[in-house]
Amino acid sequence: MNAILPIFAQTAAPAQQGGGSLMPFLFQLAAIMAIFYFLMIRPQQKQRKQLEAAIMALKKGDAVVTTGGIVGEVVHIKETIDEGKPGKGMDDLVTIRTGETKVIIQRRAVSHVSASGGSTAA
Repeated sequence: MNAILPIFAQTAAPAQQGGGSLMPFLFQLAAIMAIFYFLMIRPQQKQRKQLEAAIMALKKGDAVVTTGGIVGEVVHIKETIDEGKPGKGMDDLVTIRTGETKVIIQRRAVSHVSASGGSTAA
């Protein structure tokens, strides 16, 4: 019995030696989330808005690349009619000429726009 008592005495160490708070962990978590937002999410949103603006500003003569990889030049844009008035939307039909053929696509299928002057807008 005397041999067991010193073992119990050694295992009863002082309680709560490093019982740190939750605040440093929350600060690190918030810092990681902020870095992720500013390096990943925000630039992607900005790029998406620029592409949407370029797609909505499509005009005859612009060079486009579709999501399927077809490269062509805009020949005609047929805007959808909403309540009797034509309005720009992502469901508009765009006719592009690629080589000797003409292809009709939806405006949302455009993945890259180059203005007829040669400067890229997306």
